[in-house]
Amino acid sequence: MPRESGDRQSGPRDYSHEVDLSGHPVKRWALLITGVTSLILGVIGVFLPVMPTVPFLLLSAWCFARSSPRFYNWIMNHRVFGPPLRDFRIHRAIRPRVKIFSTVLIVLTMGTSIVLFVPFPPAKIIMAAIGLGVILYIWRFPTRPE
Repeated sequence: MPRESGDRQSGPRDYSHEVDLSGHPVKRWALLITGVTSLILGVIGVFLPVMPTVPFLLLSAWCFARSSPRFYNWIMNHRVFGPPLRDFRIHRAIRPRVKIFSTVLIVLTMGTSIVLFVPFPPAKIIMAAIGLGVILYIWRFPTRPE
């Protein structure tokens, strides 16, 4: 029986059975480039709360699942990126600590930016609306117990 995200067995799991390669080599290359680009944006999103991380990682995993078994296995088994991807793929839910951490981080960073760095009032309103929208988007997903 295949292991899932909660298993404690050692070693990486092979996710090759989930890969459905695109038939055209140009399309595979385009998907691979899109996957790497979205992975880079997801990593940037770890440090910039305005940019979401998990949606970019989900896009990367989707692109890799259609372009490269090697990259798909790498991202699904990654120590940091793998658990949220597997949780979302299996349960279509987000853990409560991830929701809380994301919300706090968005409020702190967006609030600081709005109060200290953005002088233009319409831009402050837009930033606040984006932050609220991202928070609502995160909390609309089911919560997966720890």
